[in-house]
Amino acid sequence: MAYSISPNRIYQQPNNLMNTKPFCFHCFTHLHNLACLLHLKKQGNSMTQPTLFSFIFFLTNLLVSGKHIPTTLQGPFHPITIHFDPSLRRGSDDIPMDDPRLKKNVTFMFPEQIALALSTPTSMWVSWVTGDAQIGPNVTALDPTSVASEVWYGKESGKYSSKKRGNATVYSQLYPFEGLFNYTSAIIHHVRIDGLKPETKYYYRCGDSSLPAMSEEHVFETSPLPAQNSYPRRIAVIGDLGLTRNSSTSIDHLSKNDPSLILMVGDLTYANQYLTTGGKGVPCFSCAFPDAPIRETYQPRWDGWGRFMEPLVSRVPMMVIEGNHEIEPQAAGITFKSYLTRFAVPAKESGSSSNFYYSFDAGGVHFIMLGAYVDYNSTGENGAQYAWLKEDLRKVDRTVTPWLVAAWHPPWYNSYSSHYQEFECMRQEMEQLLYHYGVDIVFSGHVHAYERMNRVYNYTLDACGPIYITVGDGGNIEKVDVDHADEPGKCPSQGDNMPEIGGVCHLNFSSGPAKGNFCWDRQPEWSAYRESSFGHGILEVLNSTYALWSWHRNQDTYKEDSPGDQIYIVRQPDICSPSTSLKVISHFNIYSH
Repeated sequence: MAYSISPNRIYQQPNNLMNTKPFCFHCFTHLHNLACLLHLKKQGNSMTQPTLFSFIFFLTNLLVSGKHIPTTLQGPFHPITIHFDPSLRRGSDDIPMDDPRLKKNVTFMFPEQIALALSTPTSMWVSWVTGDAQIGPNVTALDPTSVASEVWYGKESGKYSSKKRGNATVYSQLYPFEGLFNYTSAIIHHVRIDGLKPETKYYYRCGDSSLPAMSEEHVFETSPLPAQNSYPRRIAVIGDLGLTRNSSTSIDHLSKNDPSLILMVGDLTYANQYLTTGGKGVPCFSCAFPDAPIRETYQPRWDGWGRFMEPLVSRVPMMVIEGNHEIEPQAAGITFKSYLTRFAVPAKESGSSSNFYYSFDAGGVHFIMLGAYVDYNSTGENGAQYAWLKEDLRKVDRTVTPWLVAAWHPPWYNSYSSHYQEFECMRQEMEQLLYHYGVDIVFSGHVHAYERMNRVYNYTLDACGPIYITVGDGGNIEKVDVDHADEPGKCPSQGDNMPEIGGVCHLNFSSGPAKGNFCWDRQPEWSAYRESSFGHGILEVLNSTYALWSWHRNQDTYKEDSPGDQIYIVRQPDICSPSTSLKVISHFNIYSH
């Protein structure tokens, strides 16, 4: 098992590569030879400042923890599977609406469900809700102009030197079917505050000062400006969260890891696991309610989720992307109404015409959030997302934002039976473009388990391919996925796993050990590590070439809290750069840990 490099990328051999890497790996794995750094300098090896920093960091880490953390330079890795722990439950019930974390605890028009999202490197979105939502056979929408949208903010507690106003709106979820309830939201506010300084703490209040109904004081810290040596302190990544007891553990555990930014990769509330009359959520809607005239949603779960998340996202910006549970169809063909109304995202700021896809910078990382449930085709009249993506990638300056991270809800690479090859059409349309521009990491959810891939492109191990990571293990009511497509009797049929929106492009593999088959008969070589457990991930970008990825199981928060999976993801800009003309094969040793 070895890496190749596609003709879509160029391989460039650095002058000191062969002289430097053996010494470095010797240093990584043999602590007694700490003098090797000085030896490298004595031999005339030209180590860059980031390389020197990373080298010292690794040695320090080894000395302090005694644990060797592998790097992607040592891949591709032998596939590893950790099966579900039978001593644990595969899922838990939803938290009831009368739970203190979900109940409304403000009166009158005071703000609740306060949340932050990045806008630009010098601006932030502040969102909140006021008033009372209504649910029942007949509902009347509130007047969003009846209350102002204000944010006061400043760099000293209690002293607010700046004030901004924004917009307010409401939405309705309507079902003209007998016995179903309708819903109309409380008033949802979005205010963009600007003129912010980087890496600075700001204090703020939001609401309507004329009533008066202003929130208590909250605080956040801004991200560093885009630069190759400035990065967010810690980026949390989580998906398919829901609102169960497991979800609560996930968020408590994530909060304990103290992130400065959160990526929420779709499937947020699972409000569509309920009938409109509320009651109890179910793991399988169609199984429990086969006679439902439409996929109902109990919209008060959105309000409960906003309250549940407020202690975290009122101080840490959360960037969201839609999943299939946000579709929430209404009888008039309206979809995604809750998602589109409740969240402010930097779509306009990034040149996107849709809140379904956008991009943003946080320090030296450029993030691209893609929509899997809107048109992603590269050709045709509706190819707006692809055209936007191509232009966004073209404009990225890797000397300013060296890291390029993408996220969308359903994974392209997935060895679990659940959602196997479900979004193969999207992969076929977009993968070459992302590979050509050197995307470093891709995060997805949808599959309710954890999986990290070896570097891969077009189902082939590729030294310049992204690291794909699935983190759809936030804790939702649909339970942990445990079946793998390569296990006997677990390979889905080609009629299974049909996307709710989009085409079907299921295929048999044309080369490799699975040639001619729809599924592998063993864990695929591009799957490095997979484990059936709830959890979340933390990405710590150290410099322009090294980032530490750690995946944390929920159950580990109750004992010695060590990561379930951990690896240094290493960019190789001197080896991989955009091209379409040259193919060079590069072999690496297989590393097992």
